[in-house]
Amino acid sequence: MSFESYALFDPKVKAAEYWVTNEFKPSTLTQAQQMQEMNWFIEAAKPYSGLQIRVVSERIATHGYEASVLAKAFFEITGIHVVHELTGEDDVIKKLSAQIFTHQNLYDAYINDSDLIGTHFRSDAILPLSDFMKNEGASVTSPDLDLPDFIGLKFTTGPDGKLYQLPDQQFANLYWYRHDWFNRADFKKRFKQRYGYELGVPQNWQAYEDIAEFFSDDVKEIDGERIYGHMDYAKTDPSLGWRMSDAWLSMAGVGDKGLPNGLPVDEWGIRVEQCRPVGASVERGGALNGPASVYAIDKFIYWLNRFAPEESVELNFTQAGEWPGKGLIAQQIFWYTAFVADLTKPGLPVMNPDGTPKWRIAPSPVGKYWQDGMKSGYQDAGSWTILKSTPLERQQAAWLYAQFVVSKTVSLKKTLVGLTPIRRSDIESDVMTQKAPYLGGLVEFYRSRGRDVWTPTGTNVPDYPGLANFWWQYISQIIEGKVTVQKGMDNFAAAVDRRLKLIEEEGEMKCAPKLNPVSKREFWLNAPGAPKPQITAPEAGRTLPYEEAIDVWK
Repeated sequence: MSFESYALFDPKVKAAEYWVTNEFKPSTLTQAQQMQEMNWFIEAAKPYSGLQIRVVSERIATHGYEASVLAKAFFEITGIHVVHELTGEDDVIKKLSAQIFTHQNLYDAYINDSDLIGTHFRSDAILPLSDFMKNEGASVTSPDLDLPDFIGLKFTTGPDGKLYQLPDQQFANLYWYRHDWFNRADFKKRFKQRYGYELGVPQNWQAYEDIAEFFSDDVKEIDGERIYGHMDYAKTDPSLGWRMSDAWLSMAGVGDKGLPNGLPVDEWGIRVEQCRPVGASVERGGALNGPASVYAIDKFIYWLNRFAPEESVELNFTQAGEWPGKGLIAQQIFWYTAFVADLTKPGLPVMNPDGTPKWRIAPSPVGKYWQDGMKSGYQDAGSWTILKSTPLERQQAAWLYAQFVVSKTVSLKKTLVGLTPIRRSDIESDVMTQKAPYLGGLVEFYRSRGRDVWTPTGTNVPDYPGLANFWWQYISQIIEGKVTVQKGMDNFAAAVDRRLKLIEEEGEMKCAPKLNPVSKREFWLNAPGAPKPQITAPEAGRTLPYEEAIDVWK
């Protein structure tokens, strides 16, 4: 019997045909190409048929689709059982850290943020995927993986040039606003009379503040409902840490120029010299407690208390994410595109009857310390990570599943479900062109250079799991009024320096920290680049029409 004849009776081939025909549409591949890719998975997976693997990821729509649909399809096509667990982002990091610490194989693969790249490339616990694909993983690496098609590989590559993670989903943190309200002739006239310039997409923080004041204090009500010029969240909760560490300081202009992250000082205010962190405090050449950082936190607190709903201070990330959909928010400076799917549901007050949104996303306005050549904001890149402590057979099976859920056969459909694109071919597809008017600017962003200048946390951070918790713990003390902004950031920077010193003393890490001696603040503030001296001059607000504002993405 020929292979073609045998395939007609192979239940895995029949399963692949079913999924390709009924679920994995649309795709940038033809159906024949999809089946060719699926046939490779069938053959490559044969040694692992019947094996059960465990993977874990954060709880967002993209991973929900993987856990509920793609894991089932993968089992029917390959015979490999996948328990795909969904949990909070903070818990993913805890689980990953526990496996690194104990060397016990708790999970066979993790989808964790590329924010950990500085930790991963320094650690001997992470499997370098570029090495794995050439050696023990060669037989289970798809010839159709097409790494150059992934838009986020620069975020998951270490300074040593090795690939440590494979992007699974990406979403950015952009400016969100009510395009319909901004285009109302009466609002435009009133704004121009009061502030002396046009109501439009804010280019700097002063314009954002003016617009927040205008809608909160001047307009105040639309159709009898109280509206707000700003939205944010500040509950003492790990998500407050993401609110800050996800490049808020970078948007203010804290770090140095450079992409994907500032060098030598990054958006966490950490200075590195030849890959070695040398300090976060201004006294050691860092910028975490410098004037630009204090300015960033000052603005966050002022806008929160002055222009956001009264409840905001008690909301976490998830709770705050529901507010723009209520139709009461004029703009939000810090808005994750992971919420696009939620804000395009039919019937919402922010949607038109024809399915187009009343809102748009645009480039984030920047603070007065920001300079051309710096990163413009944050982009999340949840990425597949495999640990060396996982037995080889399980590494190989997990790598097959990781490739399956990012394969061209399924990636475009997954992009439409979760709106977290990872492949250039999907972004440039005719399908995304047709969807663009219904996604409020998401497609335009990912087709532009914006996808390269909105970047995740970089390689300056040597211990992301340990240092990430510092953000919410120290910032919450400032928000609660226990310390001044300057004192709180001084405490924060000192804590980071202590942690860097501890890692230095342990001496078990490549590119380990080697702290600079303490100097007077003036020495570093007067030196070129970050940390930057205080800017006292007032800033004039600047706006652009939407069409011109998004030109910076081209």
